[in-house]
Amino acid sequence: MSISYTAVALQTRCFAVNKLNVADAREKMQANIARIGKQIKGTKGFVGPHVKLVVLPEYFMTGFPMGESLSEWQAKGAIAKNGAEYDALAKIAQENNIYLSGNVYELDEHFESLYFQTSFILSPSGECIHRYRRLISMFAPTPHDVLDKYLDIYGYQGLFPVANTELGNLATIASEEILYPEIARSLVMQGAEVFLHSSSEVGSPNLTPKDIAKRARAIENLAYVVSANSAGIADYDFPAESTDGLSKVVDFKGLVLAEAAMGESMVANAEIDIDALRRYRAKPGMGNILSRQRNELFAPMYQQAVYPANTMLDEQGKVKKIDRSHFINTQMSTIAALKKRNLLK
Repeated sequence: MSISYTAVALQTRCFAVNKLNVADAREKMQANIARIGKQIKGTKGFVGPHVKLVVLPEYFMTGFPMGESLSEWQAKGAIAKNGAEYDALAKIAQENNIYLSGNVYELDEHFESLYFQTSFILSPSGECIHRYRRLISMFAPTPHDVLDKYLDIYGYQGLFPVANTELGNLATIASEEILYPEIARSLVMQGAEVFLHSSSEVGSPNLTPKDIAKRARAIENLAYVVSANSAGIADYDFPAESTDGLSKVVDFKGLVLAEAAMGESMVANAEIDIDALRRYRAKPGMGNILSRQRNELFAPMYQQAVYPANTMLDEQGKVKKIDRSHFINTQMSTIAALKKRNLLK
């Protein structure tokens, strides 16, 4: 059976919960989900029943922490794996018969004092079939910060999950992680064919680092990229449209198939032809970059640590109590270590 369908990078406005108390924040999160549900229904009704995949932007439900401590954001902006918010999102997937992907702040019962920024995929039945935790973040905890414990619980496969579906092999990349080719390559080495990229990034008429990276990751890995940006973030004390535009669908040769301009938009929708991708990957020739990788050459180089792992674990392997200064202090220490190794001047 051929695999061809329409994917939508839904460019929708985000409404932050930061100025609210916990109860009001939870209510607003549900309102944000309900609003997106109406937009998805309208999008599928307009674009057509062949819409089978919708990607939401980063921060679509909550915005991001802006001054809150880890514990404060846990209470206000992070959701449980089996919580009411996932139930509401699952209902949207079921009612529209789509695979639905997005990015949220998520609690984990194994790390009670932390949250992780998590990209998810819900199936048309409403089941969460994919859960990826962002590995590189400037100001949020990641599995790398508690790596030994995380691997004990979830194993290495838990770092780079890929969902085998009727739409092809789907994987998620969170926000600025599109700038790190190692993440996309690790996912494609697990079989990924379509990267679902939830982002909230600079809106600009010029090429931006993330926008260049979307095309580069597609070319390097012979994979589709469905990238959804926020149509501005409201209810913060900064210009809302600083993050807007650039949602797009990129094919496996790096061609932009569709792109949204500024504002809320369903324009970034295009056909995903998995059969064409698989035929291309199976052909010998210079263009088949994926089959020409020589990973043994690079493995020793990647054994050199840069940003240290396990910085949030104590000597007993338990999660330490930290504040937000931890993140910038760790980066400063990393830069100092790189200078000591003469990697920076």
